[in-house]
Amino acid sequence: MLKIGLFGVGHLGRIHAKLILELKDKFNFVGFFDPNEENAQKAIETFGLKRFEDSSALIQEVDCVDIVTPTLHHFEIAKEAIQTGKDVFLEKPITNTVEESAELIALADEMNVKIQVGHVERFNPAFKSARPHLNNPLFIEVHRLAQYNPRGTDVPVILDLMIHDLDAILSVVNSKVNNISASGVAVVSDTPDIANARIEFENGCVANLTASRISMKNMRKTRLFQKDAYISIDYLEKKSEIVKMTSLSEEPDPFDIIFDLGPGKEKKKIEVLQPKIEDSNAILEELKTFGESIENNTDPIVTGKQGHQALEVAYQIMEKITLNQNLLEQNI
Repeated sequence: MLKIGLFGVGHLGRIHAKLILELKDKFNFVGFFDPNEENAQKAIETFGLKRFEDSSALIQEVDCVDIVTPTLHHFEIAKEAIQTGKDVFLEKPITNTVEESAELIALADEMNVKIQVGHVERFNPAFKSARPHLNNPLFIEVHRLAQYNPRGTDVPVILDLMIHDLDAILSVVNSKVNNISASGVAVVSDTPDIANARIEFENGCVANLTASRISMKNMRKTRLFQKDAYISIDYLEKKSEIVKMTSLSEEPDPFDIIFDLGPGKEKKKIEVLQPKIEDSNAILEELKTFGESIENNTDPIVTGKQGHQALEVAYQIMEKITLNQNLLEQNI
């Protein structure tokens, strides 16, 4: 059983604490570190956890750490843990800067320890059910819209929300990014609250992403188009749908939907598949697989390098938005 320490017991950290306690066959929950007195007292009262006053002392007592602090503190805690040979789970985004994530990955390789990044949508049952049907998508449309919540507005919406979809897209598009264009507007905070990005890949795939934290309703949908198929993923409702065109190998059923492509071309049959969704807690699943990757000495499902790639693209998007804003201000 792996001895684990938790860093950060704010809103999300307490969710992690509850789920770690449920994974009794994987983890021995040693304790937590959080300098915030209110957060610490809530964790003690709710879960009866041991509080460590010194972060280094907690690192020394465990085999692995779960870091759910504000992103600004990810690097310093993860670096110390990795230097002492501890495996690390890091909430998204992996670090505050691309340079920090690159340093952590290099250090983890040197120390032969694992980094898993909390891109939780990879564990969403809707994404998991659609994943086997994805084969070289060439156009992707993403909408991740959220109602306003002051929590998270200390960072741009790209790092707060869009980064979930950046990771998911990079995991299914087997090609390098070729070009990015983006725009965004700061409406209620000091950084963009709504943003749109167009990502062009070397293989011709185009992804169009919109993220907002000032919407009237919540939406987390992705649509992917590939040869002979359309795949829809609803992360919020945990549903997926696959619409496929297949060749007619026999006389069609009267209820079949037939697609006529014109004279001299083979007719196609439309099939609509709704994969079975296995209901699950995505955060529980990612923590469980983190423990399994350590036990089995396998790569985590979301590696540190993948977390770094998503962060790198996120910063490229933010740079494009800043450039566009500067050009706009110059022309006013």
